[in-house]
Amino acid sequence: MTNDAEPHLDPEAPEAKADAPQALDLEAELAKARDDLLRALAEAENTRRRAERQVQDARVYAIDRFASDLLPVADTLSRALAAAPRDSADDSVRTLITGLEMTERSLVDTFARHGLKRVGAKGETFDPKIHQAVAQAPSDQPAGSVIEVMQPGYMLGDRTVRAAMVVVSGGGGGATQSVDITV
Repeated sequence: MTNDAEPHLDPEAPEAKADAPQALDLEAELAKARDDLLRALAEAENTRRRAERQVQDARVYAIDRFASDLLPVADTLSRALAAAPRDSADDSVRTLITGLEMTERSLVDTFARHGLKRVGAKGETFDPKIHQAVAQAPSDQPAGSVIEVMQPGYMLGDRTVRAAMVVVSGGGGGATQSVDITV
């Protein structure tokens, strides 16, 4: 039985063969549209993640410049305490020194509460990300160890606000060994 009444249903009909390339074109166009949609969705998700990361960074690092401006104050307090006469018999001098110590401790604690931490202690291994070597000296310490801190450094989160200025050990004895202290 032939289907003369409905030639568009016959797969052997010439019209069906002519529609095949058009169907392939439509399928290719549909696949391209799906691909474009998936790419647009991925780009939107990446943009959302990037915006979230930027907002989070802005929260964490918002005090960066303010902290940098306060670091000289912390340095001045530390230098004042280092120069203060510890063996003074005068009660007012001892009270002044105690007040300076409390002020410095309060400032450092406030820094820590806001994510700013002091780095660069004696005995640490030299790390060019957080240390700035100002000199290298022979020492009993292993080569590459921090033997003197000239000025402490500070980090905010994982960023270095100011590198610690340090003297690095060149190794034991009188002979200096070569240690890479480039920044």
